[in-house]
Amino acid sequence: MNSTLAHAAPPPPVGALLREWRQRRRMSQLDLAGEAEVSTRHLSFVESGRSVPSREMVMRLAEQLDVPLRERNTLLVAAGYAPLYRERNLADPQLSAARRAVELVLKGHEPYPALAVDRHWTMVSANAAIAPLVALADPSLLEGPVNVLRLSLHPQGLANAIVNWHEWRAHLLARVRRQVEVSGDATLGALLRELEAYPAPAHAGAPTHGETDAVVVPLQLRMPSGVLSFFSTTTVFGTPVDITLSELALEAFFPADAATAEALRQSVQADSYKI
Repeated sequence: MNSTLAHAAPPPPVGALLREWRQRRRMSQLDLAGEAEVSTRHLSFVESGRSVPSREMVMRLAEQLDVPLRERNTLLVAAGYAPLYRERNLADPQLSAARRAVELVLKGHEPYPALAVDRHWTMVSANAAIAPLVALADPSLLEGPVNVLRLSLHPQGLANAIVNWHEWRAHLLARVRRQVEVSGDATLGALLRELEAYPAPAHAGAPTHGETDAVVVPLQLRMPSGVLSFFSTTTVFGTPVDITLSELALEAFFPADAATAEALRQSVQADSYKI
């Protein structure tokens, strides 16, 4: 018998996992019991392992704790039940309608940049307006799978072209920290540590903390034609029951000024950029 397997730690029981999610959400047992309409005593028994929750109870608690679908499956398996949510590849025929919707949104956003990413910020698809922007990065960072956060902040990525690097970096890192806090995803945690270790580009100077008239954090890119300025929005599927769709996000960039809007209208390419 493989000694590594023989001494591998058993998976945590469902009660310990539920307690971890409750603490991550900064809820007391009393708070969660009230939201889930169960007794505090019963919840305490579930968390301590003295009571095995029903499938319905696991799902009710997971709903109140806003546990991601992937982790809800983990809770169900830990409690001795079959997983409920499927994870399909985006190319699966059953996701064809969703895939068409994603491509329609990306294409319809042209001539402005837009892309789709998975839970680890890996680029899944992008429209034509993305191509001129990512062309600023070293080709090695464009060898799939492409992580858009690494592409953005890596010294060989877009870092040297980002005019407001300190501001944009702080914005991205705050988003990832929040995702790690909400999801508990170890891969995202490792990515966050990698991003935090990247050095500032030479042009960045010292970070500033003065007041600004801006209402959003812009992404300002120095292009051959001049500085382009964007603000971004994020779109997710509203009621997914598939893990892949629940973890898919569309990042759409809009021009923050008239000069950027005009530059994009003139430079957009005909073909979509795909990874």
